[in-house]
Amino acid sequence: MQIAFAPQRPASPGILALPVTKGAALDGLVEGADALLAGAAAGQRFTGEAGSVADLFVPHGGGTQRVLLLGVGAGDDAAYERAGGALTARLLTSGATAAVADLGAAAPLAAARFAAGVAQRAWRFDEYRTRLSDKQKPTLAHVTVVGDDAEWAGRDAVTKGLGLARTLATLPPNILYPESFVERVLAAVDGLGLEVTVLGEPELAALGMGALVGVSQGSRRDARVLALKWNGAGEAPLTALVGKGVTFDTGGISIKPAAGMEDMKWDMGGAAAVAGAMLSFATRKARANVIGVMGLVENMPDGNAQRPGDVVTSMSGQTIEVINTDAEGRLVLCDCITWVQETHKPVRIVDLATLTGAMIVSLGNEYGGLFSNDDTLAEQLLAAGRASGDQLWRFPLAEAYDRLIDSPIADMKNVGPRGAGSITAAQFLQRFVDEGVAWAHLDIAGMVWADKDGATWAKGATGYGVRVLDRFVADVCEG
Repeated sequence: MQIAFAPQRPASPGILALPVTKGAALDGLVEGADALLAGAAAGQRFTGEAGSVADLFVPHGGGTQRVLLLGVGAGDDAAYERAGGALTARLLTSGATAAVADLGAAAPLAAARFAAGVAQRAWRFDEYRTRLSDKQKPTLAHVTVVGDDAEWAGRDAVTKGLGLARTLATLPPNILYPESFVERVLAAVDGLGLEVTVLGEPELAALGMGALVGVSQGSRRDARVLALKWNGAGEAPLTALVGKGVTFDTGGISIKPAAGMEDMKWDMGGAAAVAGAMLSFATRKARANVIGVMGLVENMPDGNAQRPGDVVTSMSGQTIEVINTDAEGRLVLCDCITWVQETHKPVRIVDLATLTGAMIVSLGNEYGGLFSNDDTLAEQLLAAGRASGDQLWRFPLAEAYDRLIDSPIADMKNVGPRGAGSITAAQFLQRFVDEGVAWAHLDIAGMVWADKDGATWAKGATGYGVRVLDRFVADVCEG
């Protein structure tokens, strides 16, 4: 999708899209077409609600012109983003190739978010679809936004990051595995000035990452840790983002049910979000120092796989009794958290993971779960979630929950009882956070994949996490 900005509406705009606030009069939007606009709005029950669309044809130059009325509700930035997505959803496979959206006096950020909604809703993954009919193929290739482009570069960077995250989450597991994840991400960020570290499985074992390597030992695909560091603010404090990257999760010896196991290709959604966010920071030259660490493994059940009852030693020196091999994400994250603290000394850590099914039971597919040892950091992330659209909901941490993962033969177990499963997973991770480091854990299990279309995504990978991380860094590290 090509997005262009223009200072004024072209003389022959082709398909014309116009924003309408809720309840606003339609007079004067299109010369000589007031009655037609009013009739079309009434006939389609269009009142300007955010994300709604009315579609009509009006006389133009001896022929007709297609006009879309796009509801923007109260006119806030998020509503303009939804309107951009609605425009693409209506036109993407319609046969139309281009459209002009005249946003009038919309503020620069609203215009940028509108354009981002257009581009983000256009993302598709058709790489393996060889029999699409012409009516199924995308046709909309160019949208011109009549408005101020002052904020577009930043939103375009986020859109690129979302595209990377969605692609990684969508790729099949025979194509995307730890080594190829690294290759694809490095190709996407090549030339942007990121400092790259790649650790192979022998190096991880030598570093003492017994928890992470234990997850990987049942797979013929070796584990990797990929770190991308962006230095955009001189001597400013460093923020670490850590992502769970289980490129396919069978559950290991504690194998998952067959039904739905194919979904576990996106169990690397946390790492995908970190990769997308790092691409965004480097693309827009963020004035912040950020390192993104991705722990990449495949969890398989061969004869060398770790067993329930095994005890592994983490890089921190703490020992873990593996009660359930399907609680593998926390084993990956804990060693990555230790590694980034020992090697880079961040002042704050935010980890992201599709960690627990219990989170989907708690929040469904509307919010990601937030756990934190620092109230200020938690409030900053909640605010970034509200502003970006990647919403979060905070859960408690407490000593009583922490005791539930004590082991009789090791320092801890990797799972607690059935109740409070998301909380005990977070308590596990907290045991690896150094004193004085602000930490937050985002359990995004219900958010990285959607079973139905959303405002700015089609059914499938959402890229959840990229937007909230970008907004958090902009507000807290750059602000």
